Amino acid sequence: MTPRALPSLAAACAIALAGGASAQAAGDADAAFHATTLAISAEGEVKAAPDQASVSLGVQTTAPTAAQAMADNAARMTQVIAALRRQGLEGRDVQTSGISLQAQYNYQPNKAPELTGYQASDQVVVTVNELPKLGPILDAVTASGANQIEGVSFGLKDPQAAQDQARLKAVKALQAKAELYAGAAGYHVGRLVNLSEGGDVQPQAFAPKVMAMAARAAPTPVEAGELTVRIEVNGLYELAR
Repeated sequence: MTPRALPSLAAACAIALAGGASAQAAGDADAAFHATTLAISAEGEVKAAPDQASVSLGVQTTAPTAAQAMADNAARMTQVIAALRRQGLEGRDVQTSGISLQAQYNYQPNKAPELTGYQASDQVVVTVNELPKLGPILDAVTASGANQIEGVSFGLKDPQAAQDQARLKAVKALQAKAELYAGAAGYHVGRLVNLSEGGDVQPQAFAPKVMAMAARAAPTPVEAGELTVRIEVNGLYELAR
């Protein structure tokens, strides 16, 4: 073979390899195009008793001047925080969520707004890890000066176990649904091509927003109820005759 023939032979080999790869890719694409697939989703859910609660509470005060409104608010909020500490809550269980100061006006038709004072507000989010203490905690902070309590929400300290149970139920439901659809269409399930998880949903029970005006003689009743932990999965199946 002459040296001049080597480049031509190499080029021919390269073309042959490229042609083979293209043919393989085309064959794979053609097979995928002609495959019968089924894309479905399913959910799994479990019930769980909550073991944690969060509540937003705070103090709202009004005064003729901004400085006085903030000072009054700080004094009352200090008492509220002290009451939370006496109930056994640690620093990590209490987090400031909002502090605001707003001018208050009296609006009358055909008149300029009249400044009547200032309103200060300080809110904290409290995490309660022992649910039997929730009612007494609400009573304690109300007695110490809190006059705002937002809706209470319930959750799980560690939702992993409940989520895993929901995942197992979701996959079983997905498989059952795939077999149902495949059978109805005259196919059977060949293989699972892809499996993905959607969002997990852990609904929280909320109590309505209330204004705490005064401490009650009887302890505040709190019912934790039950939570639903839900997981969604998505699957792509290849069907066969």
